[in-house]
Amino acid sequence: MKRGFYTIMSAQFFSSLADNALFVAAVELLRSSGAAEWQRAALVPMFALFYVVLAPFVGAFADAVPKGKVMFFSNSIKVVGCLMMLFGTHPLAAYAIVGLGAAAYSPAKYGILTELLPASQLVKANGWIEGLTIASIILGVLLGGQLVGQKLAAVLLGVDLPMLDTGIDTAPEAAIAVLVFVYVLAAVFNLYIPRTEAPLIPFSFKLVGLVREFADCNSRLWHDKLGQISLATTTLFWGVAGNLRYIVLAWAAAALTYDTTQASRLVGVVAIGTAVGAVVATVMMKLDRATSVIPLGIGMGLLVILMVFIDNVWVAAPFLTLLGALGGFLVVPMNALLQHRGHNLMGAGRSIAVQNFNEQACILGLGAFYAAMTKFGLSAFGAIAIFGIVVAGTMELIRRWHAGNLVRHRAEVDHLLAIARTDGH
Repeated sequence: MKRGFYTIMSAQFFSSLADNALFVAAVELLRSSGAAEWQRAALVPMFALFYVVLAPFVGAFADAVPKGKVMFFSNSIKVVGCLMMLFGTHPLAAYAIVGLGAAAYSPAKYGILTELLPASQLVKANGWIEGLTIASIILGVLLGGQLVGQKLAAVLLGVDLPMLDTGIDTAPEAAIAVLVFVYVLAAVFNLYIPRTEAPLIPFSFKLVGLVREFADCNSRLWHDKLGQISLATTTLFWGVAGNLRYIVLAWAAAALTYDTTQASRLVGVVAIGTAVGAVVATVMMKLDRATSVIPLGIGMGLLVILMVFIDNVWVAAPFLTLLGALGGFLVVPMNALLQHRGHNLMGAGRSIAVQNFNEQACILGLGAFYAAMTKFGLSAFGAIAIFGIVVAGTMELIRRWHAGNLVRHRAEVDHLLAIARTDGH
């Protein structure tokens, strides 16, 4: 890997670590203040909101400014969101601001990989970045759970600053204060990301034109016979993964009577499985065989349904590990294929912005769907079962879509696979 790759990995690790720890802290902040369960579930779609709203602009911005600077600015926005949550802004609104920073961060994070590395290293690089992101999810969720737990919270709240009353009086507030410094650490790494030789594309301030350009990029990727399948698959995967963090917390509370600290460990178990699946996919999969993993998405949906029948942690732990492993093995090759097609069709930042728009729209849609089910009285078990049915059914439709492409557009699909095979070696 080229110089600078590991600096990018370090910055990504600490930024994602803080994102996931903050999610747990925000859930506990809402729970301890007596907020309804639907508000806790709504944290997931609120984080995705700006990914969707700003999608036409963040990709163009990431292509117009050195990507290390974009990542630095983005982490600074996350710090602002943390401080808003800490000093009285409603957690849903403040978490949306953190999502704004994440929305600006992602096109730069993934786009710089296509600028820094050849196509032959994209699957390996995605394995690294997904594996490290998953590690940060594991540690972040565990860190968040421990920060809001009684033991560590008591230590943090016992710290007094001379001549300064911070107003931090609860465990979630103390956790959020710690996470501000983690975001700052990530921002420091951003400053050392090297400038690539890729030319910058000037940012247009004609917003209507940017929306039209984004719509054109989105259309091009959806009409590409490999791009559409990889985009549909990764969109659904991240829609599921983004909401699974809260679903596991809700399920653990209902099935195992766990508190937030205990339940956060099971979220970490899912992430461990995903990391294992991602590593195995990095070793086994090639770019031109990425579509062969589509059936694993159907399996993910079926396993989500089966969660409602589990009430023992010794069964739950290996089960959730398997669920995560299927997801990890699915997303790495499909994500690499999507980046490959996007990079060939448009600029790296723009293609990642299109990907983020679709994936985060799915997170927002599925999250709003789950939150609505809980708001209108459906139990956690009922909501989880319906969620799993929707996932399995949608992935089966994607499988049939790809099979239809192979029948009706065989020559075009074979040509695109040949390009992927050539660039992937």
